[in-house]
Amino acid sequence: MTTTEIANRLCELCAQGNFEGAQKELYADDAVSIEAHATPDFQQETKGLEGIIEKGRKWGSMVEEYHGMKVSQPLVGENSFAVTMFMDVTMKGQGRMGMTELCVYNVKDGKVVSEQFFM
Repeated sequence: MTTTEIANRLCELCAQGNFEGAQKELYADDAVSIEAHATPDFQQETKGLEGIIEKGRKWGSMVEEYHGMKVSQPLVGENSFAVTMFMDVTMKGQGRMGMTELCVYNVKDGKVVSEQFFM
């Protein structure tokens, strides 16, 4: 797949809330995920597809209810792309909140090899 095809497919799956499906379909086995900063619940850097999937499952377990998800059109370069994602969620024990992230992805050999999130 080209970078544009990967970007469009990732946006399609994420807009549906199918993050794990996007990861399994589009990510390299040795992909890296980098958060804006470490938290008590999450390390700043997660290595490997299985670790990334587990991180996503942990995040999902912390969500009480999803109210909405919006994903921008991708801005695509030769081997990278960026999107914004807005999530409207109620977190367990924390209430409802809206979160917007800038998400930057790097692609190599037809797979996402890294993702990085900025708040």
